[in-house]
Parts: sequence; C-alpha cells; structure tokens
Amino acid sequence: MVEISKEVFEIVNKPGRVAVLGTADKTGQSNIAYFGSLNLTEDGTVILGLGNNRSLKNLRENSKAVLFCVAEIPVTFGTAGYRLYLNAREIQDEGGLYDTVTGAIAKHSGKEAAKTIVAAVAFDVTEVRGLIDWQG
Repeated sequence: MVEISKEVFEIVNKPGRVAVLGTADKTGQSNIAYFGSLNLTEDGTVILGLGNNRSLKNLRENSKAVLFCVAEIPVTFGTAGYRLYLNAREIQDEGGLYDTVTGAIAKHSGKEAAKTIVAAVAFDVTEVRGLIDWQG
C-alpha cells in the first residue's frame, strides 16, 4: 500500500477539481479522458464510474492507468496537483460497488447521468508523484 498524504486526499476529493485519466489498451494505444465522478477513499482506493467508453475498454485489457488531478484551472507551475499511478483491482458491471457509484452519481448529477454508468472501477494507488518531476 502506498502512503497517501492529506494533501492528495484533499485535492482528489475537492469539489471542482480537474481529473484526467490516462489508459492504454493491450497494444499500447493510449487514451485520456476527463472525469468528475471519482473519489479517493480513506483506505487509498480510487473509485470511478465509467460509461461504455474507450477508458473502460482499455481497463478491461490493461489494468494500468494514471490519474492527473489538479486543484483548479488554469494550470501553472504553481498549481497544486498530483499524478496517481493506478492499477484496476476490480471492475463491476453490477453489485455493491456499482450500486454505490451509480447511487452517488444519481444524487449528485441526477438519475439520467447515473444511467450512463455501465461499470464501477476500484483502483489501487501504486505511486503518487507531483505534477512536475522536481515536485517529488
């Protein structure tokens, strides 16, 4: 388990933060996508709801991903943020995690938004780095 600082929790879970997930398929073809429906839990798990999209297809083929998360935009060299390196531990099309994610999305964004979610993903954080290499 990777140690995750209070600052990382605050930025990843901050309302209005910007989060971009990078994935790649089994051949290495990459994709990035913006996500609002993610959460970093106290045990260090990143939880994300996904529609029927390229990110989900890629994660079914290759469990590795990177989350680029910044506190606000525009992004400058002084913007607070982190890169979280992830490994998809579980992808649920139904069940407890899926129900929790779709319920939270329905509450926050409405039932129509929740209907677009076809899977819930639980990621383990394998590494945390600053936005820029000299930040640590």
